[in-house]
Amino acid sequence: HVEIMKKKVDSRLRQLLSDAHSSHTRGLIVLVGDRGRDQVVAIHEMMSRLAIKARPSVLWCYKKELGFSSHKQKRMKQIKKAIQRGQLDADKAKEDPFELFISQTRIRYCFYNESHKILGHTYGMAVLQDFEAMTPNLLARTTETVEGGGVVVLLLKTMSSLRQLYTMHMDVHSRFRTSSHQEVVARFNERFLLSLRDCKQCLILDDELNVLPLAKGLSGDLPDANEGDSPQLTELKDSLRDTPPAGALISLAKTEDQAKAVLSFIEAISDKTLKNTVSLTAGRGRGKSAALGIAMAAAIAYGYSNVLVTAPSPENLGTLFQFVVRAFGALGYQEHMDYDVLQSTNPAFNGAVVKINIFKSHRQTIQYVMPNQPERMQHAELLVVDEAAAIPLPMVKAMLGPFLVLMSSTINGYEGTGRALSLKLLSQLRQQTTDNRNANSKASTAGRKLKEVSLQEPIRYRPGDPVEKWLHGLLCLDACDSVPPIVHGCPHPDECELFYVNRDTLFSFHKASEKFLHSIMSLYVSSHYKNTPNDLQLLSDAPAHQLYVLLGKGASKACADGSMPDVLCVIQVCMEGRIAKQSVLASLARGMKESGDLIPWTISQQFQDADFASLSGARVIRIATHPNMQRMGYGRKAIELLSQYFQGDIIGEAVNTDDSQLPHDNIIGAEKSSQLLSEEVKPRDKLPPLLVALTDRQQPKLHWLGVSFGLTGELHKFWARQGFLPLYCRQTINETTGEELPVALALSVLNPAMKQLENIL
Repeated sequence: HVEIMKKKVDSRLRQLLSDAHSSHTRGLIVLVGDRGRDQVVAIHEMMSRLAIKARPSVLWCYKKELGFSSHKQKRMKQIKKAIQRGQLDADKAKEDPFELFISQTRIRYCFYNESHKILGHTYGMAVLQDFEAMTPNLLARTTETVEGGGVVVLLLKTMSSLRQLYTMHMDVHSRFRTSSHQEVVARFNERFLLSLRDCKQCLILDDELNVLPLAKGLSGDLPDANEGDSPQLTELKDSLRDTPPAGALISLAKTEDQAKAVLSFIEAISDKTLKNTVSLTAGRGRGKSAALGIAMAAAIAYGYSNVLVTAPSPENLGTLFQFVVRAFGALGYQEHMDYDVLQSTNPAFNGAVVKINIFKSHRQTIQYVMPNQPERMQHAELLVVDEAAAIPLPMVKAMLGPFLVLMSSTINGYEGTGRALSLKLLSQLRQQTTDNRNANSKASTAGRKLKEVSLQEPIRYRPGDPVEKWLHGLLCLDACDSVPPIVHGCPHPDECELFYVNRDTLFSFHKASEKFLHSIMSLYVSSHYKNTPNDLQLLSDAPAHQLYVLLGKGASKACADGSMPDVLCVIQVCMEGRIAKQSVLASLARGMKESGDLIPWTISQQFQDADFASLSGARVIRIATHPNMQRMGYGRKAIELLSQYFQGDIIGEAVNTDDSQLPHDNIIGAEKSSQLLSEEVKPRDKLPPLLVALTDRQQPKLHWLGVSFGLTGELHKFWARQGFLPLYCRQTINETTGEELPVALALSVLNPAMKQLENIL
């Protein structure tokens, strides 16, 4: 029998929890060690003592094995067996802190692959275990569910050095490997670890709660927790106090932004004009779902009989239905007397609310409808679409009918489709709002009026939350708000140069590299592509991917002077091919194809040609031009220079600048170091140049350059002008965008002497 000695907790941990609680911001804690799970109990207990209200709820996310049973009866059986075998003392089992924690705390257990179900929910604490299964999407999705005053806890396994994260095999890496590119470098993990140094509310602890020296320490300059409404919001509430039903409903608003959004909804509802659309866009935690819930209660007060709501899953609507009920309370409705709330009997939805029947004056209904059932929406008087950016764009277009539509979407969270929603749907509605003369159009969006509302001030936590700032910087979520201006003028396309970007330097977390990375991501987000945070990890870690940028003349001189060159165009390519003929024949015989190498596998499968896959080529994954410089020839010039480079017309020197071949100083240091409490992790000093001229880098000649794109007249014209010939057209729905456009594969032959390509073309 060994006495467990109590240990004094480091004052910095107490300060982090206290500061987070007092300023209504969030904290980030990284626990290193296999026993970190037990320290979650201690951290939660400290949070409970600070909180005046009930114990903070917990979201516990994991990959497959939880490590303990979340089922109470199973857990009791396990404890009983352990006592019978003599492995556990009966008295101690009753007082086990972890057992008490999981039995007395409201915990939502969630698989990572089911984390889409937690949207619209708020928790006081998030515990993320199984770091190897973590992706940028999951990190953004789970972190943004934590409210102000809460903490996000990351559990890492025991390691002798934090630099071991640089060589950790992540689950997603298996999808990045191709037959000819097997070695993955975890650049995203390196940048993630280094970014923790800049988070003002972050602590890295071992599993005995000793503070590790990586984080710079806590910053005292946190936002003030100014409780109560702002003067502008108070004035607005007072002015509407005697105006039913708006006065009672506006009293539920937490910010002036939210109150004005609710008023915009109520104005559209009271107008009762068909074919109106009100679009609400905001970041995560701004109160979009709450505003929609209050608006739905207003629609019931105005006599709407059939109100439908849709979202990716009914579990995402927890906050929305909660505010519908709260708004009913503000209007004087009583549950069971005036309305009934019905929950889903489908076990997959975990008892989520799917319907509210109202029978105060006449029969009215609020009901959830799946997004893929537009035929059920045709009899609606009001349709509410929550998280429209997470629903495929064609489905959203199919929903629009001769009724009022209230729509909300996240602009820079994990759900974001980049600017697909605003570039395609909202721009079409804007055009019809300004010019409504196309009366003969049969499109479902014809003749619709659009009103746009946005929310800026966060509600879930205070403005200036350090964890939100860290997450946005790490995942480049604020890229859509900060497209860099063109500083060095508008050069002629023929005067521009194409540069190779070294990814080791790009993701090294140096200040200049970070600025350049954000400028590249802002071009991606402002383009027509669907963007998610996962694209950042694909760009950083995928071994077959390369990045090229088109810069104006004299860019090298600008870099030498310390200024940032203007990125006119960025191209991301994937090296494909060089697959053994035996491997192709074996896969075709099984009717399967491996991940990666899209063009070789598709052509081998469709044309039954086993020789083509052995050729080497490159596929253009993305090409994005600066939004202020589009349709000026920069994209054409970039593709032209890239083709010349891969064709061997631009001859480079045999200098080793390949980002995947450079030695990693920090990994070498990790093998020697074994002292977790004394190591300091810093950005690497010895790094190659960020930008390499094509004449300074040798590239083996390729046989072909290809592209896969959604077949529209405009895109087909662009690629045809560059000499790309369409080879194959797939007539299935695009999994990425959900659009029913055919996906075309087009090739440009770089070596006309190849008989295989001549036969196919």
